[in-house]
Amino acid sequence: MPADLLHLVRHGEVFNPAGVLYGRLPEFHLSERGRRMAQLAAESMAGRPIVAVTSSPLTRTRESAQPWLDGLRSAVPSAELGIDERLIEPPNVFEGSNVRASLKRNPLLLRHLINPWKPSWGEPFASVAERMMAAVAAAHASVESGEVVLVSHQLPIWMVARTVQGKPLATDPRHRRCTLSSITTVAWDPNAGEAGAFAEIDYQEPAAALLAESIDLGAV
Repeated sequence: MPADLLHLVRHGEVFNPAGVLYGRLPEFHLSERGRRMAQLAAESMAGRPIVAVTSSPLTRTRESAQPWLDGLRSAVPSAELGIDERLIEPPNVFEGSNVRASLKRNPLLLRHLINPWKPSWGEPFASVAERMMAAVAAAHASVESGEVVLVSHQLPIWMVARTVQGKPLATDPRHRRCTLSSITTVAWDPNAGEAGAFAEIDYQEPAAALLAESIDLGAV
């Protein structure tokens, strides 16, 4: 039997005093509050049969995965963090800049915002959904039983949620249901159609109490 459940965990708050869109930049670490968020997420599922932890390759997701890995190592000391490139944040033309400041300095950059339904500023939503669903399927098949944690980013996780819900991928970033250190849980439903499909079974916000204090929400 493959994995029973797959938990898609968003990273915690990033230390980002300049308010830049950090995207795939490597040097952005969790803030102290972000580390507390990541710890709360892992503690919220203490005692569950987690058998593997995989992260996107970026610094903030690797750091957010550490509390989960520490918990797994209490039972399996040799456990290692898996890295899956498909879980990474999409590229963005505004990466490394403060978006509002950049648009104010150079209004010509507005051309990158012409099609929010694709979107025109980065990787198409359909592409993000395709690679994320491939990563979910691979994680599902990678173990014989138990639960797998996948630490990723807001938009990639939201693309999985929208896909398994059968809803349009393009949505207003301000209305995405995927807060910092939230957990979106999916499972394989063999009764969904002829071939079966993944279905969402739970959504939690273990770090909800810290969200109001957050300076950097990281949504793009």
